[in-house]
Amino acid sequence: MPAKVILETDAGSSGKVTRVFEERTTCVIGRSSECQLCIPDDSIHAAVSRHHCLLDINPPDIRIRDLGSLNGTFINDRLIGWRKPDQSPAEASQIPFPECDLKDGDAVRLGSAVMRVRIVFPMRCSVCDAEILEDTVANSRTGPHRYLCAKCREAVGPAPTRPVPRPQVCACCRKNLSSEAEEARHGEVLCSNCRSGPARLCLQLLQYAREKGEFGILKSCSVERELGRGGFGAVYLVRDADTDTKLALKLLFPQVTVEPEAKAAFLREMANASALDHPNLLRLHSYGVWNALCFSVWEFCEGGSIDQLLQHRGQPLEARDAVPIILDVLQGLEYAHKARLKTRLSDGRVVETAGLVHRDIKPANIFLSRIGDRQIAKIGDYGLSKAFDTAGLSGLTRTGSGIGSYQYLARQQVVSYKYSKPDVDVWAMAASLYAMLTNFCPRDFREGKDVWLTILETNAVPIRERRASIPRKLAEVIDKALVDRPEIGFKSAGELRRALLEAFEAN
Repeated sequence: MPAKVILETDAGSSGKVTRVFEERTTCVIGRSSECQLCIPDDSIHAAVSRHHCLLDINPPDIRIRDLGSLNGTFINDRLIGWRKPDQSPAEASQIPFPECDLKDGDAVRLGSAVMRVRIVFPMRCSVCDAEILEDTVANSRTGPHRYLCAKCREAVGPAPTRPVPRPQVCACCRKNLSSEAEEARHGEVLCSNCRSGPARLCLQLLQYAREKGEFGILKSCSVERELGRGGFGAVYLVRDADTDTKLALKLLFPQVTVEPEAKAAFLREMANASALDHPNLLRLHSYGVWNALCFSVWEFCEGGSIDQLLQHRGQPLEARDAVPIILDVLQGLEYAHKARLKTRLSDGRVVETAGLVHRDIKPANIFLSRIGDRQIAKIGDYGLSKAFDTAGLSGLTRTGSGIGSYQYLARQQVVSYKYSKPDVDVWAMAASLYAMLTNFCPRDFREGKDVWLTILETNAVPIRERRASIPRKLAEVIDKALVDRPEIGFKSAGELRRALLEAFEAN
């Protein structure tokens, strides 16, 4: 049984609504019809703002952030994050509102609407990790979040002689984490020391692959150098000795305990990405989870990323250089959005699905390679961000400073992150082109200004206001592509590509 977050909303005369969340997601609550959790837009609920607050859900964890609502959000009658009556939403967005972790039994009040939080943990035997069925919980419970299955109860004597539950240890170095580990979490976890030493973990992973002959191409790889490091992990250049091919090995450190369900979800999503095959997508050679470490092996591009190119140049690209790159990767994006994929569901059934949304398009994920004399651009990490986040391994990162590449998020991706459609990738691709041509992101994110309100309440700055020399027809296409209110300007990668090509050739 997976962990669940259950929200029971009582909106008065509008009735009660129960929502069950078993997967990683974020959603905005408010009176706007686009909100995933929508409060009725009537006089009874006038105290609720259109975009009132944001929920970050990663079962069994849940966090709330007020979005500068006029009347505030109450957690068990404690007021958080309201704007003063004389402040506009734009002025309120300058205020860094606090976040609040919610617990089982909390009551959240927005105006006259009340939402109660229920958190249901998966129940497993504290000794053998077997699942505890719901109808045996009463007989199995031995303490807070502690259970013994029927087999373990029979195998041990009276209560004083019962074995102590297995201590939580680091999956890599075996350090005892009993003082750090959270109760009710069952799975593998990395200690802080291992997280801070990715080079050592990389070598251990490759050694294991060689000794066991596992993880496909990794068994014949050796490390050459580190390519980069971030908050969630690191990337290494490795060489396959069998083919003398350079590859990029990406290590990701889960921010939570890797439970069996999360591991299976990550592998299912990565299987989808591995089925993609297009010259404008980086090829995924291998992937897996080893000792709580998520890894993936990708094609390596000698030309590096667009982000690195911009940093090296110190100035924006000219349209003649930037547009062909985006035209290239839009072909790969169109293919991925239309690809027919065989997807294995959590219950074991295999179904055919249409397309895969990237959800993390940005200059750092666009790479340059060469085929003969021709430069070719490729989209990297396709499916990786989605797999890591969908499995819940990124923890609660979508509310505060850890939300990642917010500069390239369309407002639709904020309102309902889990249900993002292909057009959010199209918006992000246009935002990447905008950055390549101007060295600015489309929206103005001012220091101290609430990131989420900026995305929800502001529009992209017309590109010629950033750089007047950009050809007018090209600017018109980019500005249209960056419309995201009420809908995104271009719905498909093919549509944007045709418009860009026509505008580019006209100049």
